[in-house]
Amino acid sequence: MSQCIAVQTPIFQPAMRLITAMTNSYPVVITTSFDHQYITGTVIRLDIPQADGMQEANQFVGPILVLSPTTFSMDLDTTSFGVFAIPAPTPANFHIFTCAQAVPIAESNDILSAAVQNVLPI
Repeated sequence: MSQCIAVQTPIFQPAMRLITAMTNSYPVVITTSFDHQYITGTVIRLDIPQADGMQEANQFVGPILVLSPTTFSMDLDTTSFGVFAIPAPTPANFHIFTCAQAVPIAESNDILSAAVQNVLPI
């Protein structure tokens, strides 16, 4: 995880967040490396490198339900998927960047609240 970088307060919001854990459950629960600042209804695309496993969820797109500042769930049944695990860097694979990402791509049109939030510092 140390090779992966995400800006906590970028100018453009909502921003990409690094995924640190995904459950094998229904619905899937996803944990981010720091506060994601998402709202319920944000549509997320999952980008999961092969080295992290759970390739069945790679490129999945759907709205989220915020559970906490660092977790959210998605309507995806991962009970039969492979296990998500970030491989530890070793001398043999130190150059491999395995950064699983949650990428916001849209928002439910009945909400549209993130589009009007000013997150720029004063």
